Amino acid sequence: MIKTERLILKNINETDVEDILRIRSNEVINQFLARNPPKNNYDALQFILTIKERTQNNQTIYLGISLKDQPNLIGTICLWNFSEDRKTAEVGYELLPDYHRKGIMSEALEAVLEFGFNELHLQEVVAMTHKSNESSKNLLLKHHFVLEEERKDEDFPDNIVFSLRI
Repeated sequence: MIKTERLILKNINETDVEDILRIRSNEVINQFLARNPPKNNYDALQFILTIKERTQNNQTIYLGISLKDQPNLIGTICLWNFSEDRKTAEVGYELLPDYHRKGIMSEALEAVLEFGFNELHLQEVVAMTHKSNESSKNLLLKHHFVLEEERKDEDFPDNIVFSLRI
């Protein structure tokens, strides 16, 4: 668990099914993502169980984002796709539209980057975002990520790649 001024970042579990369904099936969030959104609580539960297994196997760090004064998840942030030497990881994030433009994801990203560099001893964090996702691009630039024009996301050609190195 990571606490910031306004947020609690915590592992997700089976009690978060409805929140995960709400976040991962949101049309505004999904407009820039190539994924099959969950259609019901069962789909959301399967996702949670997969994440729990990947967390136990040290394949991912996947945290639900909630405001300190309300328990419901309003977004998620993760470090995943670790390099074999565990010096590089990819960051991913999503936030319900009602909470956009309030500095929430900026606060969560700052905390996760600090954790990644200081606790996990990462040397590089990579972020891939859709070339049209201005909010995500601005967030990354604000946190000193650099656009890596020569790097490509092989799986999703519409994505652009940013990186932050210490």
